Amino acid sequence: MTRSLFPRSLGAAALTVLFASTAANATPAQGSGVAWDIVEGLTTEIGPRIAGSEAEARARAWGEAKLKALGFSNVEIEPFRTGAWQRGPELARLTAPYQQPLAITALGYSVPTPADGLKAELVYFPTLAALEAAPDGSLKGKVAFVDHAMRRAQDGSGYGPYGNVRRLGPSMASRKGAAGIVIRSAGTDSNRDPHTGSTMWMKGTTPIPAGAVSNPDADMIARIAARVAAGKAAPMQIDLTLLGKPFPNAPSGNVVAELPGRDPSLPIVLVACHLDSWDLGTGAIDDASGCGIVTAAALAAQEGGKTLRTIRVLWSGNEEMGMRNGGGAHYVQVHGKEPHALAMESDFGADRVWQVKNNFAPANKALADKVNAALWPMGIVPHEGPVEGGADVGPIIREQKLAVIDLGQDGTHYFDLHHTPDDTLDKVDPAALQQNVDAWTAVLKVVANETGDIAKGVGGEEE
Repeated sequence: MTRSLFPRSLGAAALTVLFASTAANATPAQGSGVAWDIVEGLTTEIGPRIAGSEAEARARAWGEAKLKALGFSNVEIEPFRTGAWQRGPELARLTAPYQQPLAITALGYSVPTPADGLKAELVYFPTLAALEAAPDGSLKGKVAFVDHAMRRAQDGSGYGPYGNVRRLGPSMASRKGAAGIVIRSAGTDSNRDPHTGSTMWMKGTTPIPAGAVSNPDADMIARIAARVAAGKAAPMQIDLTLLGKPFPNAPSGNVVAELPGRDPSLPIVLVACHLDSWDLGTGAIDDASGCGIVTAAALAAQEGGKTLRTIRVLWSGNEEMGMRNGGGAHYVQVHGKEPHALAMESDFGADRVWQVKNNFAPANKALADKVNAALWPMGIVPHEGPVEGGADVGPIIREQKLAVIDLGQDGTHYFDLHHTPDDTLDKVDPAALQQNVDAWTAVLKVVANETGDIAKGVGGEEE
């Protein structure tokens, strides 16, 4: 039986007004300003922009035009060649002891399965350590499944250890003789969206097909594995098709632009983001938001007149798969001899900044105090611990041992979206995005107007 949701007396005209009102109320919040314009433009006009792709090339051209239109000087595309990867068709299902489709995505630098799929026993490992402890050769002809339990953290600190399942697990499985590997996604959501991301092949390791399943599917595999271990079910079997393949010598490039300072002889301040994205979503939080934040803040820092120091903006190419041959490394090749004072990067989404860290030398305590004082009214407080810098500024930080400031965003929900189809514009809160811009602007107004020497950093950026 069906029941009408509306009174019979409600006419067609009234229904039209009602539905129009409902649609208007359902429209996601729209932002304004430079940062929002960049995030909206990249995700709408370009969309997914995986390294080496035609879309990444269009993104570079888009970025060059945008930065020129915003009034930046010395805007350049700096092309380079890099190792990348191309996605192909992907499909997986359990065929025993129960038939179940799996939501899967290939990991970057996976090699392809046979075109008709890899059919093999699926062997469950509850942790990466359990896989490492398996006897050599014990997985010959089999597919390993590696579980883990990534948990939320405001500072995103769980990504390091749990991300190692993706980064190191495939090489370990290969060394044990595995024909392939499937992992639980490195993510904190409960959606049926798998998280992609690159793996790394250890020296002397034979690459194998590697993929990640969604967290709900990983839960199901764990439940079935428990039945198998208890003797209540036959061993698991998987039919796995992953046809993505490496893309050596792929075209990529950085987009670099400047806002000249009053004293061009002083070492510059570098702010960075990455222009490429994974191909499952549209790269809104990773990292169009970062490009919007650093660009808008650089402009805002000069609204009252030029800063003393030049502010350079780097929109880096191939951060996601670049590892040691991405945009950050190429930036050093081109600009490594130019004097830099300090480097910063935004690459952790668009949620609010809540903490600040730095690696200032004792000689710059007064500068650190100024930075902290500028952020204090926003509720952003200093924290101890190593700075991270980021993949795009890491090479120049190490090359010149630069001072670094980290503006730490709230990462509680970042790994719900990270490297998934859900990385889209509607996940960006315009108010939080603007809070990032305000925080970055406050910092840049201090450091880019520092008259004294900015000493080399202490400790430096982590790998």
